[in-house]
Amino acid sequence: MKLLITGAHGKVGRATSAAALAAGHRVTGVDLARPSFDRPDPDAPRYQQADLTDPGSAFALLARTRFDAVIHAAAIPEPTGNPPHVVFHNNLMGTFNLLEAAVRFGVPRFVHVSSETVPGFFFPERPFAPDYLPVDEEHRVAPQDPYALAKAFGEQLCDAAVARSDIKAITIRPSWVQNDDNYAHNLGPQLRDPDAPSAGFWAYIAVEDSADALLLAAASELPGHEVFYIASPDAASTLTLPELLERQGLADTIPLRPLDRPDAGGISIAKARRLLGYDPKRSWRDHLDERGEPLR
Repeated sequence: MKLLITGAHGKVGRATSAAALAAGHRVTGVDLARPSFDRPDPDAPRYQQADLTDPGSAFALLARTRFDAVIHAAAIPEPTGNPPHVVFHNNLMGTFNLLEAAVRFGVPRFVHVSSETVPGFFFPERPFAPDYLPVDEEHRVAPQDPYALAKAFGEQLCDAAVARSDIKAITIRPSWVQNDDNYAHNLGPQLRDPDAPSAGFWAYIAVEDSADALLLAAASELPGHEVFYIASPDAASTLTLPELLERQGLADTIPLRPLDRPDAGGISIAKARRLLGYDPKRSWRDHLDERGEPLR
């Protein structure tokens, strides 16, 4: 496939570009960093600098090449490091402009990287609890913060695009993405202290599994617009989800539905397994011991 991957210098975009090249796809990477005038690495993807909040830049990207799919991973990744209006404008208008260009230039497939946070947890200003666990695609969407709100609106933009054109869209809602070098920093504290709250209900995903899911979405022929949660198959804890909720005093507050497996986290990936062929292989146990310390 000819793929346009935005956010190519970010955590998810970088891993997805590498996985796409390894699979033999032709990749154009897009990000805000300036390109260099050095001799290009023959193994690296073609790179294009673009600010997707500028509609002309978004249209210029897609006018040059007939892409088989766009994987839109570019975004400010959380709402606390920038003013709210900056987060909202960047993340929503980048999606709007790129999707509008994809529709007008007849791109067959658009993969929108959304977020596990769209139901309203992780960054709420007022207390929020899910209606049930594990959270799945049928859970209500009630975001409070500008990051989750922009992601939720991006999903609505995909609905509108498939309603007015022949484009196929898939939204991927990844849980907390982990690199090889940050498992201990991010997940170690909650492994050592099972009484510590977990904003994502002990769900996480290996960046390599997120890349696999995005490439499956780019190749998918599913009609319309489908939304999928993706996560690693196990919880980032040595305890089970029922045990963790009991320790948090939430067992009588949050209804618990059947788990995909006994050690599953708080996000269900059953739909992605069923319709997308998603089959995550990685675990925090590949990197950490049960005290959250690196294995090597």
